[in-house]
Amino acid sequence: MRRKRLIWQIYPAFLFVTLFLVLAVTWYASRSLRLFYLDEIAHDLESRAVLFRSQIDLPVTPDDIQTIDARCNELGRESQTRITVILPNGVVVGDSDEDPLAMEDHSDRPEIIEAMTGRTGRSLRYSATLKTHMMYIAIPITTGRETVAVVRTAIPTSAIDDALRSIYGRIALGGVVLAVFVAIVSLFLSKRITRPLVDLRRAAERFARGNLATPLDVPDSEEFGSLAIAMNKMAEQLDLRLLEMVEQRNEQQAVLESMVESVLAIDSDERIISVNLAAARLFDVDPDEVAGRPLQEIIRNPELQKLAAETWSSDAPVEGEIVIYRTEERVLQVHGTPLRDSQDAHIGALIVLNDITRLRRLEIVRRDFVANVSHELKTPITSIKGFVETLLGGAMDDREALERFLGIIAKHSERLDAIIEDLLALSRLEQDTEREEIEIRRLDIVAVVRSAIDACKPRAQSRDIELKCVNDTSVEGRANSQLLEHAITNLIDNAVKYSDPGKTIEIAATRTDGGVDVSVRDRGWGIERRHLPRLFERFYRTDRARSREMGGTGLGLAIVKHIARVHGGRVEVESSLGEGSVFTVFLPDDDRGAYRGS
Repeated sequence: MRRKRLIWQIYPAFLFVTLFLVLAVTWYASRSLRLFYLDEIAHDLESRAVLFRSQIDLPVTPDDIQTIDARCNELGRESQTRITVILPNGVVVGDSDEDPLAMEDHSDRPEIIEAMTGRTGRSLRYSATLKTHMMYIAIPITTGRETVAVVRTAIPTSAIDDALRSIYGRIALGGVVLAVFVAIVSLFLSKRITRPLVDLRRAAERFARGNLATPLDVPDSEEFGSLAIAMNKMAEQLDLRLLEMVEQRNEQQAVLESMVESVLAIDSDERIISVNLAAARLFDVDPDEVAGRPLQEIIRNPELQKLAAETWSSDAPVEGEIVIYRTEERVLQVHGTPLRDSQDAHIGALIVLNDITRLRRLEIVRRDFVANVSHELKTPITSIKGFVETLLGGAMDDREALERFLGIIAKHSERLDAIIEDLLALSRLEQDTEREEIEIRRLDIVAVVRSAIDACKPRAQSRDIELKCVNDTSVEGRANSQLLEHAITNLIDNAVKYSDPGKTIEIAATRTDGGVDVSVRDRGWGIERRHLPRLFERFYRTDRARSREMGGTGLGLAIVKHIARVHGGRVEVESSLGEGSVFTVFLPDDDRGAYRGS
């Protein structure tokens, strides 16, 4: 239903009341004026009748018809009044307009009847003789207490009506003018009454749009002024509350956006209320577009949907783990808490997702590392313990067995020492990196390569393997000479172990865009492609039996990888079965290492 404006509810009422009053006053004034005018005419007719009565000789008899009739005609013409004389028996003895002898009995006329009682008779009626409406005034002619005749004066009411009609026209015109004036004044007053309400409505709409800083003008009237003051106070309080809410929201938003954990808020219909940036990045969605959409539409993971449903229906927090698959497998720890309103009713759930993929991988690495270390240490310790027990059991008396057993014990002791040294080296690298105590400076990389070759020559010569430095001139780069020599030594030692006698191992330092490549190329057995991705893991071996036979600890390549990372570089490998392998350490010229000296 269409609502009417207040002015069109007030103004018609004002106008109706005004017009009603104007019409009522006009009618009353017209009626009063007519009555007043008729009274004045009646008094005038009565005065004329009195004057005429004084000119009639008494007594009046039917024999005086000609005399009285002539007097009526004379006075009637002069006064423009119809004058009639009637005897008590109703016989007309004189009339200014008609022949008395032709006139009928007038004893039944109301004014005659009234006059015969001694009072003034008055009547306003239609005259059958003159065929028009007339006003009649009749007065008695008395002798002593006896009425001997009646003098009646009359004039047509058409003249009265014409005069009144002119007056009515002026009254009506004045009423119309007054009505128009009152209508305009009423409209002005209605607008003046409703204008503050319109201003209040516009102010309320402005407040609804959030513009609370502009106060309302206070009207002069007490009622509207009090309302405007109350609305201004309301706007001020609302503005303060909104500012507090905005500050709280911004603080909450800043907290949510700075969280590493992914946060999802869902309602009771499992539709997303909001997500933070971490969750948007995790699930590759736009935070502004997912609001209001079903959870299963955005994240198709039955385990997460089940945990969300459990959280919504539970009074206590819910925890669990889920696995999602994006570009890679991700392990997420889920914490769910019910959302409640002010009446403590469930309205949804808050889901916090913590990516523990790296933690799980570290746990796997730690577990594998502990298992590998235990396995690597257990083998020589078991051998040492077994041979010591054999010697204590009586084998010490056999000189040849004693020397052989002690040699085996010494070999396994050296293996234990090598494993421990490599573990300590890795530990020192990690600690020095964290403390930024590794000094890297510009030096001749070829000189470091030649130093590493000299350190590995005795073992290479024992296996008839040639170590060849390809470089004839110096190549400058940024490195820690001791760590780089250790890495190159490990690569050369590894190449010597897995090369056949008579082969040549080439070591080269090459200037490239952005740094220096140090490569170690052998012509050995080569490595299967499936082993290449895990080759630099700790204790990983392509052939465990052969590696132990060669005396390796399984940590050499891991140390090389860590040294390359300390320098901000990387280590790569290319290999083919039966053709050999190429290990390359890239050393950048920029400052991406843990610590840089001059």
